[in-house]
Amino acid sequence: QERRQPLIEWNDTATDYPRERLLHELIPEQAARTPLAQAVICGDERITYAELDARANRLAHRLQDLGAGPEVVIGLCLDRSVEMVTAILAVLKAGAAYLPLDPDYPSDRLAYMLQDAKAPVLVAHAATLDRLPPHTARLLDLDAEAEALNALPPTPPHARTGPHNLAYVIYTSGSTGRPKGVMATHGSWINLGLAQIDLFKVD
Repeated sequence: QERRQPLIEWNDTATDYPRERLLHELIPEQAARTPLAQAVICGDERITYAELDARANRLAHRLQDLGAGPEVVIGLCLDRSVEMVTAILAVLKAGAAYLPLDPDYPSDRLAYMLQDAKAPVLVAHAATLDRLPPHTARLLDLDAEAEALNALPPTPPHARTGPHNLAYVIYTSGSTGRPKGVMATHGSWINLGLAQIDLFKVD
């Protein structure tokens, strides 16, 4: 009985999950269900699901113009903000993968991550421009391009992303050597996210 409990009873975790779903498809579905519900709250700024979806679509069009697509890594050096959430969603909608770059990291660490991940585009805003490391990526300044971004279509761009495509790259601490990029696909993230929603009863 002691052997059966951990090996069979506790290990009976098989479940179905939508294997062909993509992470960024979940937000437009929520926007369709509850367009006026608050999606992001940061300080005094609040945006609805409809606003988040439209903003992300506009930025996704711009990212595709800069070459974003499957297996392309886009660096995001942004403070925690509505813009950061929008940019993450936009990168996924553009078909690419995002690389979070904490602006409080040392400059040499940020430069290494950008170079190692071969990110051709770096997204930043006014609050982080002076903390960017030397880099060769194309800079997309969200504040400088705000007017141009607002003129882009609020509809989703076409992207050829599948569940096995890269969704994000996150670097390890590097405490045992050089930091290493950990890569996650859409399928693995959907699996984890839906499992957590079910386990923690997120409504």
